[in-house]
Amino acid sequence: MAQMNNPQNKEGNRPESGTAFDRAKGAAAEALQKGKEAAAPMVERASETASQVGHKADDAAAAVGSGIKNFADRMRNAGPQEGFLGRASHTVADTIRGGGEYLEQEKLSGIMKDVTDVVRRNPVPAVLAGLAFGFLIGRLLRS
Repeated sequence: MAQMNNPQNKEGNRPESGTAFDRAKGAAAEALQKGKEAAAPMVERASETASQVGHKADDAAAAVGSGIKNFADRMRNAGPQEGFLGRASHTVADTIRGGGEYLEQEKLSGIMKDVTDVVRRNPVPAVLAGLAFGFLIGRLLRS
């Protein structure tokens, strides 16, 4: 039985080089190369655009983090300064400020890396949390 990639003539011999098959094979290879060359600039531009979007998202996250820190500082100054409520407001303000600092320093790319690390270290709780989150979203959307 003759194979598709090993064409033979009626006598069972391979055709000589330079036949239509060889010319078609060469033309296909040349077309493939030209296609790759034409696509390369588009792929590069898409990669640059994605990188710019990522940087803008990181910059936006840093700005939000800075705003959260400012809110925490205003909350600390506006709240009671002494007693039980003073300690509670300072604790809440410190926690909010810490979240703002984290967001400002790590940005979205750092947060994604941290989340990925947590999921890798704790896969079962991460899957369970994902299932619970999906269930809650499903219930909310169905309502």
